[in-house]
Amino acid sequence: MEERKFYGNAAEQLVAEHLERHGYRVRDRNVHCRFGELDIVAERGLVLAFVEVRMRSSALWGEPSESVMRAKQRKVITAATEYCQRHRLFERVIRFDVASVLGRGRSGAVDYLEDAFEAGF
Repeated sequence: MEERKFYGNAAEQLVAEHLERHGYRVRDRNVHCRFGELDIVAERGLVLAFVEVRMRSSALWGEPSESVMRAKQRKVITAATEYCQRHRLFERVIRFDVASVLGRGRSGAVDYLEDAFEAGF
């Protein structure tokens, strides 16, 4: 479990750096609430992106982004709603993105999917 957490943290760091290179400001990471966890919350202008980070060491079992099923999407949406209410972020464009990291640690390759899923309301 320690090894998994280590590589997971490295993947999130890789994605945070990717976002910053593309003009985003990472607002929060690993935000826990009663509905789940938000991996990365980033902003650029009026856009507030809730980023789900997924990592796999190889594509043998498919792309990491394919593992973000509807149940996980609902948890992220609910947690993001709570986050926006808690921080009074009412005038923002909300977006749900998925970052796939293929490989382990700092050598992973980031594939970033903007608007990967919608809230449905």
